[in-house]
Amino acid sequence: MTTVHGFLQLLKINQDMQGYTEYLEIMLSELERANSIISGYLSLASEKLSEIQEENLNRIINSIAPLIQAEAIMTNKYVKLDLEDIPNLMLGENDIRQLILNLVRNALEASEEGDGITIRTFAVDGKIALAVQDNGEGIPDKVLANIGTPFLTTKDGGTGLGLLICYNIAEKNNATIEVDTSTDGTTFSV
Repeated sequence: MTTVHGFLQLLKINQDMQGYTEYLEIMLSELERANSIISGYLSLASEKLSEIQEENLNRIINSIAPLIQAEAIMTNKYVKLDLEDIPNLMLGENDIRQLILNLVRNALEASEEGDGITIRTFAVDGKIALAVQDNGEGIPDKVLANIGTPFLTTKDGGTGLGLLICYNIAEKNNATIEVDTSTDGTTFSV
């Protein structure tokens, strides 16, 4: 797929192909979508645990905060960090980064322009929690009942694998995901 992608990009900049730019853009877009689906499947199929080590969840969030903030700014939204002092955990950093990014992207997409999301960490009942909260319209009951099901998506161009990957990562890292939703927004708590 990388080879096909590369050749399509070369054709796109070729002067002789200028009349086909729209078609080349469509092919590149569909190729990226197929690659996303395949990558999701490979992630789910992989039984390999990421390297588990002692990490601080706040440090991981702070390390990807610039990326998250940039995604929010591009859509005229904001991200608020509310990170309490928490102890280190044994976890797979790369997996947790992916989980956070998936939850944040979903929350940003659920939020209206000019609105934003909150990412919180805190300790509750001797456990460490991560919460990603949006101010969207909430998740309809029909969708909520099937959340985490492969290919279930409410987004144009979505693969329906993002939350499934999150649930898989949570399980691999001995965590659970809870969803609290209403017409005032949705919170995913890990």
